[in-house]
Amino acid sequence: MPTYEYQACDPQDACSYCRERFEVRQSMSEPSLTACPECGRPVRRAVSLCSVTTTQSTRSMLSDRNLKEKGFTKLVNEGGGKFRKTV
Repeated sequence: MPTYEYQACDPQDACSYCRERFEVRQSMSEPSLTACPECGRPVRRAVSLCSVTTTQSTRSMLSDRNLKEKGFTKLVNEGGGKFRKTV
């Protein structure tokens, strides 16, 4: 389930819980919160960064062998607007 961040619409008229951003785990099908769970004042969903991790290093993910297995084509710039297909 994704974690969403919310913050008070008016931080000066908010409780200590929603004045700063707070996190809520919600299903993507659930509607966004409209009120703080502590004080009931209006809140809005905040834009935040997501974290993505992989078990592979970037180098191994972009290796010719791995790209070929996944069905990608790798092009190498030879200069002058020309590219050479390597995979």
